[in-house]
Amino acid sequence: MKRIFVILFILAVLLFPMRLQAKDGGTVVYKAVLYTVRDMHAISDVYSEDGSVEHGYIVGTVIKILGFEIFDNTRWVPQE
Repeated sequence: MKRIFVILFILAVLLFPMRLQAKDGGTVVYKAVLYTVRDMHAISDVYSEDGSVEHGYIVGTVIKILGFEIFDNTRWVPQE
């Protein structure tokens, strides 16, 4: 019975995420010991070669397990 509680405690520590709010336009990061999920909504500007600037956002989701990126569907979206 004691082993079950120890195993459940270790799993809770490794898998239970902390929610972090980034100050970049709305990105939310869920970070646990074994994985990280980043829900991106970051303000980003794109500079072209002629010197013009387009304002927009980087949106999407990034998932990392044990530090290795396994999913990334981020994209740049122009500001409306």
